[in-house]
Amino acid sequence: MRLRNVKNKEEIMNQCSFLIKDASIYKGKWHTLFQNNNPIYIEIGMGKGKFIRENAKRFPNINYIGIEKFDSIIAKAIQKVDNPLPNLYFIRLDAKEIDTIFDHEIENIYLNFSDPWPKKRHHLRRLSSSSFLEKYDKIFSKEKRIEMRTDNQELFEYSLLSFSEKGYTLKELSLNLHKENPPLITTEYEDRFTSKDMPIYYVMCQDACQSSKGRKGK
Repeated sequence: MRLRNVKNKEEIMNQCSFLIKDASIYKGKWHTLFQNNNPIYIEIGMGKGKFIRENAKRFPNINYIGIEKFDSIIAKAIQKVDNPLPNLYFIRLDAKEIDTIFDHEIENIYLNFSDPWPKKRHHLRRLSSSSFLEKYDKIFSKEKRIEMRTDNQELFEYSLLSFSEKGYTLKELSLNLHKENPPLITTEYEDRFTSKDMPIYYVMCQDACQSSKGRKGK
C-alpha cells in the first residue's frame, strides 16, 4: 500500500511533546518517564493510533507506547490526539530495533494487522517470526504476553505455530472475533475489514509459565 506523504510531518513531529525523540536514553528506565510503576504495554505498528489511544483513555493505570516506523503515519497519529495523556507516548522506530530501547520492562505486546510479508523468503520479517520473538524475550518483564489481530489467515496460522514453538500457550483464540466476542476497541484497519464482513483472527498467547490475567482493549 502506498503511503501518503504528510508535507509538514517534520514540524508536527518536532513540536510533539509525547513523541520520544531519543528512546534509547530510557532503556531500562521507562518508568521514570511515566513517573509510576504501572505495567507498560506496547503496540508495534500502531498505524494512526486509534487502538492504543483509546486504550490509554480507558485504562489510565496502564502505560502505553505506540511504535511506528513511518514518519507520515506518526504525524497522522499525532494529529489525532486531541489532548496528550500522561500514560501514552509514541516512538518512531523500526521494529527490528525494539530490543535497543527496552530492557525487561514490557508486560504486553500488541501486534495488530501487521504486514503479512506473504513471500516465503520474507517470512523472518514477520513480527511473529522466531527472530522477533527472540527480541521480545529481551524486553519482556516477568509477564510475557502477546495479543495479535489480523485479517490474514496464512499469517495467523504461521503465527500460531511460531508462538507454540517458542513455548507460548495459546490462551484465547478466535477465528472470527467480531462474530464471537466483539472487541470494545478496534483499529482503523479493523473497522474497514469488518465493514466488509471480513473475519478477524485473534490470539492471546502467554509464556507457558505465566497465568492469564485477562486482556485489555477487548
